Amino acid sequence: MAYSGRYIVENTRKYSGDHSNVIFRSLWERDVFKWLDMNPKVKSWCSEEVVIPYYYEVDKRYHRYYPDIKIVFEDKTILVEIKPAKETEPPKRPDKSKRYINESLTYIKNMNKWQAANDYCKDRGWHFQIWTENTLQTMGIMQKPLKKVPGKLKPLKPFRKKRRK
Repeated sequence: MAYSGRYIVENTRKYSGDHSNVIFRSLWERDVFKWLDMNPKVKSWCSEEVVIPYYYEVDKRYHRYYPDIKIVFEDKTILVEIKPAKETEPPKRPDKSKRYINESLTYIKNMNKWQAANDYCKDRGWHFQIWTENTLQTMGIMQKPLKKVPGKLKPLKPFRKKRRK
């Protein structure tokens, strides 16, 4: 199964934008697109059609941010970013490793984007939300992972070739 690809919009009248060019970049996004497509409470939606300028503190330049989804309900409009929960929190274990530095830069960039998105939405009377795997599970869009029940399943033993004599 591909983790990214083209999403085929079933309810094309609901999609505000080019419905023939909807790209999902994760299975979470694909699942949300399906939910939006079928949800009768959603008046219209689009993916990566809104452009928000933001200032990135690290390189001191302006960039463009495309939030994952814009959803219009009867009573409100929201912009949604879909991210793993770990990317919404500052990195742990401060050290000088390449991984820590990359996580820190990603966190700063996300904070800059999300601040700009909040301001953009406030100016229009919209709301900005970040949906993590926890949000998607609570909404019923994504299934909760199966819990391990002690004693029910035993781990598999490593496969060993039999020795020939």
